[in-house]
Amino acid sequence: MAAARGTRSTLAPVAVWALTRTALLLCVFKVVTVPGPDVTSDVSAIYHGWSEVLRSGTYPLHDITWQYPPVAALAVLSPGLLPFLDYTSAFFVLVLLCDALVLGLLRHAARRGRSAGVWVWVAGVPLLGTTSYARYDLMVAAVAVAALLAGVRRPRVMGALAGFGAMLKVWPLLLLVGTPRGRVTRRSWTAAVVTSVALLVACLVSAPGALAFLGFQRDRGTEVESLGALVFHVARQFGWQGRVELNYGSIEFLGPYVPLVSGIALGLSVLAFGWLLMWRLLARTFTPGTPADAAFTAVLLFTTTSRVISPQYMLWLVALAAVALVSRHSRMGLPAGLVLIATGVTQLEFPLGFVHVVTSDATGVTLLFVRNGLLVAACLIAARRLWRQTLPALGAAGGRAGTADEGTEPAHDRAKTDGHAKTDDRTGTGGRTGTGGRTEAAGRAEPDERDAGPLRRSAGRADTPASAP
Repeated sequence: MAAARGTRSTLAPVAVWALTRTALLLCVFKVVTVPGPDVTSDVSAIYHGWSEVLRSGTYPLHDITWQYPPVAALAVLSPGLLPFLDYTSAFFVLVLLCDALVLGLLRHAARRGRSAGVWVWVAGVPLLGTTSYARYDLMVAAVAVAALLAGVRRPRVMGALAGFGAMLKVWPLLLLVGTPRGRVTRRSWTAAVVTSVALLVACLVSAPGALAFLGFQRDRGTEVESLGALVFHVARQFGWQGRVELNYGSIEFLGPYVPLVSGIALGLSVLAFGWLLMWRLLARTFTPGTPADAAFTAVLLFTTTSRVISPQYMLWLVALAAVALVSRHSRMGLPAGLVLIATGVTQLEFPLGFVHVVTSDATGVTLLFVRNGLLVAACLIAARRLWRQTLPALGAAGGRAGTADEGTEPAHDRAKTDGHAKTDDRTGTGGRTGTGGRTEAAGRAEPDERDAGPLRRSAGRADTPASAP
């Protein structure tokens, strides 16, 4: 009976995945028509056009909509792997395969972790709707998930995949922000740099225009769905003399004070980077879930403060939230839930209600306030939880903060949680106290940390495959 229940619980995510992905395919193949703009035109027109240019031996030098790192050419050219299908159909099939790969990786990790992360992925992709399959971001998310799940057990693999992902769409470089100090960080960061540089050199040698994207990306303004755009959506109600136009490949606000708001958004991103740098320098307690939690928090911060929040960006957050929640040590349950809700609201504003967003009517403004408000709340909660989890001793008497290399100490020398010591039947380290006989319980843990257990890792391994971002 128990075995039957276990089999059903294991197969349930697969069944739901199959049903929801069938629905997505029906939509992108236009068997079912979705209201709003045709999101598949990016594949059939823009991506297909880029592929023709790339096959001629050059990057799209004079196309301002080409705003991606040079290895993105592989994603654009990938439909050529299925020559028996037309370009658009082949692209959708490849995205489906990447989607299935992520599901498989998460299910494998969940055998030693939690199934919550699997369900986040199963639900998150259809919540975004057809946009999920009509952009190459899901391919990038698959690389990021593979990197995170390689984790501290395979730091070089993790770093190489993060470096490869960074050359696809930059943000996967943030996957390494939470790696434990010491050998894991050295190996993963070195592998990322070597991989990125090697790929960049190869692209520069193989075709002209590999760095053209930098100028096009720099000149982007305030996109109508971004956090900063809310200023102009409200200002339009009071006679602001600006306009909405297609600019640098997205619908942006143009007019008075737009450069100022864009500059403030850039400033917020700089502040986010500063906070992450400070956290990295001060963090001492690295649990197996810290790398994934840190990666999720970092990408969430930069996505929310960006001048552009394109709908497909939500896939990045869904993927990282899924990996985080596979780990039993993660504390990102609430922010991950907020991201899922925000993903559903994103589909309501694009493509379903995009006309309301562009015209800044009550419906459009409300949708954006809700979606962006959820992202801001998720940022604040995720950052607070990451800080409290990794710096539990800063508020304790004497300001004890652990050793600088605590993330890589042998497990038998350290068996504490953020809130209390706990017996581990495998190591016999239950109820350990510090050298002075004091239990190391500085920084009270929240209820969702009670099953965190003792830290069990060394520089080259972790106790779950989901222990990384």
